[in-house]
Amino acid sequence: MTSVAIDQPAPAFEAAATSERTIRSEALQGRNLVLYFYPKDNTPGCTTEGNDFAGHYEEFSRLDTEILGVSRDSLKAHENFRQKYGFPFDLISDPDEALCRLFDVIREKNMYGRKVMGVERSTFLIDRRGVLRREWRKVKVDGHVEEVLAAVRELENQA
Repeated sequence: MTSVAIDQPAPAFEAAATSERTIRSEALQGRNLVLYFYPKDNTPGCTTEGNDFAGHYEEFSRLDTEILGVSRDSLKAHENFRQKYGFPFDLISDPDEALCRLFDVIREKNMYGRKVMGVERSTFLIDRRGVLRREWRKVKVDGHVEEVLAAVRELENQA
């Protein structure tokens, strides 16, 4: 398995998403992409992160940047989560962890003293040509979206 690397083409993928979309990475080229991976719908940190991205959605849109959230939850759970909080972007369902593994975000975590494999909160910024420009791993939610937005602005200023 190839791992993702900064300044290299992001791995190609196809995945089911909300709004009855099938997301194909090659179809996203021509716009910047923020791909954020999170552990679980309707949990406090994931809800805050989604709301933060939603709160800055207009700014990302003005910078010609698409936002997509990814977790292992089902499409039905994603549709409910998205509707409940009014997220203006789609969520990708990755129950078999194919996309999570492609971006190497499955990690051993400690849940109530038990070791489990789960999604490590991570974000990837892919430019209009499909090249990975930034990655954030072990993300702390507070201030993260603002940091991603600043990176998108910087990327646009270089273009």
